[in-house]
Amino acid sequence: MKPPKATRLPSGNWHVRMRIKGQDINITRPTEAEAVAEAMAIRAGLKQPEAAAKNITLANAMDRYISMYRGALSASTIRGYSYIRYHRFQNLMPLSIAHISREQWQAAIDRESRVVKPKTVKNAWGLVTAVLTDNGLRIPDIKLPQMVKNEHEFLTAEQIIVFVEAMRGQPGELAALLGLHSLRRSEILDLTWDDIDLKRQLIHVRGAAVFDDNHKVVHQTANKNITSRRDVPIMIDRLEELLATTPRTSKYIVTCNPNTISPQVNRVCAAAGLPEVGAHGLRHSFASLAKHVGMPEETAMKIGGWKDYTTMHKIYTHISERDQAAKVKAMRDFYKSKSANEIDNDK
Repeated sequence: MKPPKATRLPSGNWHVRMRIKGQDINITRPTEAEAVAEAMAIRAGLKQPEAAAKNITLANAMDRYISMYRGALSASTIRGYSYIRYHRFQNLMPLSIAHISREQWQAAIDRESRVVKPKTVKNAWGLVTAVLTDNGLRIPDIKLPQMVKNEHEFLTAEQIIVFVEAMRGQPGELAALLGLHSLRRSEILDLTWDDIDLKRQLIHVRGAAVFDDNHKVVHQTANKNITSRRDVPIMIDRLEELLATTPRTSKYIVTCNPNTISPQVNRVCAAAGLPEVGAHGLRHSFASLAKHVGMPEETAMKIGGWKDYTTMHKIYTHISERDQAAKVKAMRDFYKSKSANEIDNDK
């Protein structure tokens, strides 16, 4: 009897998946030898498999999934998973995961859609599909709420100038200017004074500060992805001034409550008549300005630490369409301002 193949999970455990008499059997053990030995014993009938998925509730399946990947995923991801576990699809949690019907899933999706944003529902469903797959179950064909495009997810070049002036001297100014340099909130909160090189005009982005599932800030040496580790040029004079004059009373540059950054940004935006883009919208505003000044996408991606073209291309395309619309309007205004006789006289 040929031994089954075991694959190593990101958590470091070893996993074997088999199908015996129409039943999917999933085995996870600390070592490859243990996983293979368990599988061989079950295949030979010497040992009964663990409880089938049909006997596992959705709550238990999620708990097991989160526990399995706790060592491999970031603290913020685990925190997000834990939040979904205790706040989404609560009416289905006591039910057998294998016996939840497509209609029940759709009804649960519809209920969630009435109380949270479409993106939140999509993220929660993403965890559900991972858990279903982990238990060898088919993903039901359900309809997710339509994602509504946010037309104000970043500031335009003209709005950025207004924002920088309006933010001067306000609480959160330092964090906001770092956001306009493409830094994520997690990167802003992890930034130390040792990461600032005023002589070379560089910000060294090396780590991230995130909430764990106990709602405590954890400083990680790893960024969101490999491209996030980068050197960002200081491009705003006011930021250079603040970095040179702010008292260094802590190891970290920004020491405020992480949850206050977006409200501070939005408060200033609202007062200045600008779209309320929040902290992450300032990062996208960097891409907006990069397009405006003619910076190639590849360069903007490198400075911003984006790993693919999706976000950059979306913002660049949006700005291009906006610029095109402005040029078309200018031409229409030209024709409206000239009568046919005036145009003839210009010849």
